[in-house]
Amino acid sequence: MWTNRNRSRRQWLQQSGLGLGLLGLAAMLGTPSVKGDRDLNGPLASRPPQYPGRARRMIHLFMNGGPSHVDTFDPKPVLTRFHGRPLPVYERTERKTGAAFGSPFAFQPRGQSGVEISDLFPQVARHADDLCVVRSMQADVPNHEPSFLLMNCGDNRQARPSLGSWLTYGLGAENQNLPGFVVMCPGGYPTVGVQNWRSAFLPGAHQGTYLDTKEREVDKLIENIRNDFLKPGRQRAQLDLLKKLNEKHRDERNGSPELETRIQSYELAYRMQMEATDAFDLGREPSWVREAYGETVYGRQLLMARRLLERGVRMVQVWQGAGQPWDAHDQLESNHRNLARECDQPIAALLADLKARGLLEDTLVLWGGEFGRTPTMEIPTPGVSSKGQGRDHNHYGFSMWLAGAGVRGGHVHGATDELGWKAVERVTHVHDLHATILHLFGFDHEKLTYRFAGRDFRLTDVRGHVVREILT
Repeated sequence: MWTNRNRSRRQWLQQSGLGLGLLGLAAMLGTPSVKGDRDLNGPLASRPPQYPGRARRMIHLFMNGGPSHVDTFDPKPVLTRFHGRPLPVYERTERKTGAAFGSPFAFQPRGQSGVEISDLFPQVARHADDLCVVRSMQADVPNHEPSFLLMNCGDNRQARPSLGSWLTYGLGAENQNLPGFVVMCPGGYPTVGVQNWRSAFLPGAHQGTYLDTKEREVDKLIENIRNDFLKPGRQRAQLDLLKKLNEKHRDERNGSPELETRIQSYELAYRMQMEATDAFDLGREPSWVREAYGETVYGRQLLMARRLLERGVRMVQVWQGAGQPWDAHDQLESNHRNLARECDQPIAALLADLKARGLLEDTLVLWGGEFGRTPTMEIPTPGVSSKGQGRDHNHYGFSMWLAGAGVRGGHVHGATDELGWKAVERVTHVHDLHATILHLFGFDHEKLTYRFAGRDFRLTDVRGHVVREILT
């Protein structure tokens, strides 16, 4: 019980001019449980992996909503021949679908490798020899919410730590003045919100820091990033006092991990004031670089992502927008064409930029959604589709691609059947993808664990195999 002499922390903050805001707190407060068995020396202190890995950092380009694999990276000429004709239903779909729906987009062999990519991505296609296209991905169910959680957290039901949280738990960050895991999504949260980048039972410092990237100015992108009322020395003195009060409060409560997270959040917020201002100020980039990425929201996101990665942020996840923009139940051709037009040039610019700077060698780039789409046309359903010419969800087979950091470029792994219904060759579950990503970072996915509720948890639960065929 605090006395009048020892005012409460809330009262003290209300009466002081600290002015930092809680810009790091919302991202770092999770529900951490028991402490792990590591001497972290700070939750985001840089640490070596279990064995030498090829990847040091990662950017996940999440095409939320489920882009159609048969319209992007998995050509199906047989489907085109059967266009408009009824097909046998090989697998259960979420809603009733109709006749075969041949792709309205043309595919061509690209690069020296001849990887076939549709004309939706002409700029990305120029980097075909750097891409490893996995055409045999599988998820568990044809629903957005559980598939978002599976892709991001390795489980479609339970509260589990996200991939970015596991990476920072295992490796920390290379810059203590920035978060280790940053999430960019313009216009608000995507489906299932912060659960996509949660830390769950890992310490709260490993949760993703969310940015609403519809804003251009640094002061609006990160609220309270500057303190116009206190000089740094005075601000530091106030923060030191606040830290002592918080530590006293923590120690009286058996080392509460929630309070430890709060302490760390204030420290990170203070350190971010200068570093973040620099990282998010795109005006520091030459005009030709900004033009290469494009003066669009998605282009700005990827340029900011590159600046964060080269400054030591471990993982950046980039969303194309809130909700499920790629969820093309209606008018797939215009939906996919417009979305691809938004991201094609920026993604190509990112790949070229990383390569020119020597960063692609140890930066893993991942592109894809939570599942694919049916090769058949969706029948209009009240509340879901009304105009037709769209596709339903398909978790039985879809495509993703990876680039950089020890991945085989110009390579196609696995296949769906001749119509694109289901993965049939070298089937790659999301757990296999996660196991492979951890392997590239230098971790055995079965041994990167955290003790919680009497069990050793891991990202891949009790499944997953490293897909060695896609590695160099």
